[in-house]
Amino acid sequence: MSAAESASARMTLRHRLWEDSRLVRALAASLLLHLLAYGAFKAGQRMRVWDKLQVPAWVQKATDAIVPPLWSRPAPPEPREAPVMFVEVNPAHAAATPPADTKYYAAVSTVAAQPEPAAEEKPLPRLDGTQDRMLRTEDTPLSRGQPLQPAPLQPVTKPGEEAGPPPRPAETPGALTMAKPADVERKTDGPSERPRPRTLAEARARQAATEPRLTTAGEKARAEGGARRRAIATTLNAVGSPMGAYDAQIVAAIQERWFALLDQRNYASDRAGKVVLEFKLHYDGRVTDLRVVQHTVDELLSLLCQKAVLDPAPYARWPAEMRRLVNGDSREVRFTFFYN
Repeated sequence: MSAAESASARMTLRHRLWEDSRLVRALAASLLLHLLAYGAFKAGQRMRVWDKLQVPAWVQKATDAIVPPLWSRPAPPEPREAPVMFVEVNPAHAAATPPADTKYYAAVSTVAAQPEPAAEEKPLPRLDGTQDRMLRTEDTPLSRGQPLQPAPLQPVTKPGEEAGPPPRPAETPGALTMAKPADVERKTDGPSERPRPRTLAEARARQAATEPRLTTAGEKARAEGGARRRAIATTLNAVGSPMGAYDAQIVAAIQERWFALLDQRNYASDRAGKVVLEFKLHYDGRVTDLRVVQHTVDELLSLLCQKAVLDPAPYARWPAEMRRLVNGDSREVRFTFFYN
């Protein structure tokens, strides 16, 4: 090896050693700085130095703009329970906007109100009825219908003769239909204006005589509640839904059959009690798994309640909206009968 090559090799070795020593010194300095910083931090914690320091206002504003504090973030809405109890409401009192929170559902939405507003809002309005077994806002008397008759024959008219009124269609037991009262011709001597009601009681009486009533018969409930909203008639907080409209027809059909069975046996209202039934109602109107959950009357009256549910079946098929709402092909129904 020549002298020049030997000198070049020595310089290369010195350069590598110098680079290695620089790297070692840098690592040692970094480790020393970290140890000093950690020691200062622990010493500050022990002496509670950091608790006395405050973040500058501009730093706090910049931080809040990037990430809002937890206490200022909106809380997620609490899940609301779906209404689970059916109530019958008067369609004349339907509200455009359903109430925000209620456990009742019906054929149409109604908002709680009463003739004399209360100072405090309560779950139910004040009801001055006579019973506390079932929730009703109106007294609806029992209407005894005429027995079903065969359809009358269509009369044959000759040319030049006036045809009489069309025959009424034949009714079938259990059909979910409502009878329309016969039209009565009223004779008047001339146009007359009806005087305006002078008192609130007169206005309520006049409205009750002309507006729709509840479909099923029953007595008005009694409840010591309160509603701040004023209205001529007392109404409940109820959410209208397709299930409510369907259940209203089911309740009317069952009550009609129940009253017919009681009339056949000349029930004299001499025994009080209740019967609670549970059954599975399918999307096609079938009733299965009917069972008696509770009864405080004799077996005969309990059997009449079961027949009142089974005889009108199968009921109407569920509407498409109701089937989507139930999210299934069947639902459990709990039905209570009261004898008084």
